Amino acid sequence: MKPETNMNLHNTSYPVASKPEELVPSRYALKVGEIDVLVVSDGVLPLPTAMLAHNAAPADRATWLHDMFLPQDAFDWALNAVMVRSGDKTILIDAGLGSDPDLHLPRAGQLIKRLAAAGIDLSAVTDLVLTHMHMDHVGGLLVDGVKERLRKDLRIHVAAAEVKFWEAPDFSRVSMPPGFPDALRAAAKQFVKEYGSHLRPFDEQHEVAPGVVVRRTGGHTPGHSVVRIASGGEALTFAGDAVFAVGFEQPEWYNGFEHDPEEAARVRIRLLRQLAETGEMLVATHLPFPSIGRVAADGDAFRWVPAFWDY
Repeated sequence: MKPETNMNLHNTSYPVASKPEELVPSRYALKVGEIDVLVVSDGVLPLPTAMLAHNAAPADRATWLHDMFLPQDAFDWALNAVMVRSGDKTILIDAGLGSDPDLHLPRAGQLIKRLAAAGIDLSAVTDLVLTHMHMDHVGGLLVDGVKERLRKDLRIHVAAAEVKFWEAPDFSRVSMPPGFPDALRAAAKQFVKEYGSHLRPFDEQHEVAPGVVVRRTGGHTPGHSVVRIASGGEALTFAGDAVFAVGFEQPEWYNGFEHDPEEAARVRIRLLRQLAETGEMLVATHLPFPSIGRVAADGDAFRWVPAFWDY
C-alpha cells in the first residue's frame, strides 16, 4: 500500500497553502488499491485514564501508563474519521464529536472545518457509514448548518441493532465520567430525529460501494460495526471503537465506554488475531493520528506497528 500526498475526491489536486492554518497536520491520504482514503482528525478528547481499563488493577494500569510515558490522571484520546472514494461514491465514515460545551471538550469537534480545509464539500458526500451512534461519531452531523449542506439523498448506513439499542439504551455496565450517559442519550435521540429518513439500516453486513463493506461486530455497542476497504490485493479496516491504544498489549482490559465489556473484548481479540494473520492495515477512531499501521502477534497479546509516514 502506497500513501499518496493528495486524496483525489474531485479529480483535482488540493493546493498546498502558503500559510497553513495548523502547524500540526490533521489529515493523511493513502491509496488502497484503486480506492482513495483520507484519515481526518476531529481533534482529541482529554479523558480520565481509568477509562482505559476499569477492570484492571490500578497498579497495572499505572505501570502501563508509565511505560508509555503518559500521565497518570488524564490523557488525550485521538478522534479520527475517514473519507473514502470508491467509484462514484464519496463516503464519510463517522462524523466526529460536533459541539457539546457541557462536557468541556473544546479540542474535539474539528472535522467539518478540517474537511473544508482539505477541499471537501459536504455536498459531495453520497454516503455516511456509522460505526455506532455514540456522540463522538454522530455529533458532527448535529452542528448548526451542517444538515443544510448535505445532499438531500444522503444515505446513512448503520446497523439495525444500533438504531434499536438507542431507543432505550442500557448504561448499566459502562464506566463513564459524570454527564456522559445523558449527553450520549441526547445526541443519539437528536440524530435519529433529524436524520431518520436518511437511515439505511443493515442486519449483519452491507457493501456500501465496490470494495467498501461495513460489518456488525457488536460488543462496544450492540450495533457497533467495522468497515473493510479492499482493492487490488490491498485492504484496510477501520475498526471504530473496537480497538484502543491499550488494547494491543492488554486486549482483555475493559474500556469505560463499552456497553458489553466481555463481548467487546472477544470482538477485539478476534479482530486483532485476524489482522495479525493477514497483515492488513488498521485504522481506529481512538488510536493516535494518523492511526495507520498493522498488528503483530506478541505471545498471547499483540503489538501495534505504526506505518512509516510517506512524505
